[in-house]
Amino acid sequence: MKSYKDLEIYQLSYELAVKVHKFTLRLLQYEQYEEGRQVRKSSKGITSCIVEGYGRKKYKADFIKFLIYSHASCDETIVHLNFIKNTHQLDNTEIGFYLEKYDELGRKINTFVQYVEKEWR
Repeated sequence: MKSYKDLEIYQLSYELAVKVHKFTLRLLQYEQYEEGRQVRKSSKGITSCIVEGYGRKKYKADFIKFLIYSHASCDETIVHLNFIKNTHQLDNTEIGFYLEKYDELGRKINTFVQYVEKEWR
């Protein structure tokens, strides 16, 4: 692993954050600044925490701490997507896709945390 960009959780979180950003820009204008802003911030926070944690990888405890922050942001993103799903008449298929992908990402982050706890130098 030469870079954080080699991490599957980074790649998936970045791709999802870009897609969710574009999705939220299709919300009603007032929602772009309310719930849309929240979900954009939390989805990008997942990726940011992975990158910051990787930058501190020399310090195992810091690396794990930021991966846990990343997982928390993933859970927050799921909550905001559920708020959008339950308060707007949108295509639930698309939101369902994002909810499924963020659930998958959360599991992958959790698995990576366990790996770092046991195997990291």
